[in-house]
Amino acid sequence: MLIDIPNYKNLDIKYLVCDYNGTIAKDGKLLDGVGEYLNSLSSYFEEIFVITADTFGSVKKELSSFDIKIKLLSISNHTQEKGDFIEFLGSSHTLAIGNGNNDVLMLQKAAISIAIIGDEGCSSQAILNSKITTNNILDALSLIKNPKRLIATLRA
Repeated sequence: MLIDIPNYKNLDIKYLVCDYNGTIAKDGKLLDGVGEYLNSLSSYFEEIFVITADTFGSVKKELSSFDIKIKLLSISNHTQEKGDFIEFLGSSHTLAIGNGNNDVLMLQKAAISIAIIGDEGCSSQAILNSKITTNNILDALSLIKNPKRLIATLRA
């Protein structure tokens, strides 16, 4: 996904990384329409990841019918692990979406980051460390499908 944002950056986004609970799921259940929307974006990215501690133990089942890779968190410092994952993929090639305090480094390090307010709310630190804030995940994903919206929001 190549995006030229005037007076901001020229971006070559290869990876989409989404937090799970509070971002694309509520109480461990994938939100309606999100899996299908993510699948429709698969041609925009080399890979789409969901990163989660899987608090409800449901992520594999919920995402089993979609072309999405799951990154399960394995250390106790989820904030650091999420940030490290963005660096591993390549910060300049990653778009990240999240809503919680443990998403702050991920949002901070990604080339483009979107904080989701959603039903669960959004931590103020996630908002302050993201490039864009939207009301819900479907609004965030529609920015990707319609990149002129990203340009309109981020250009200087």
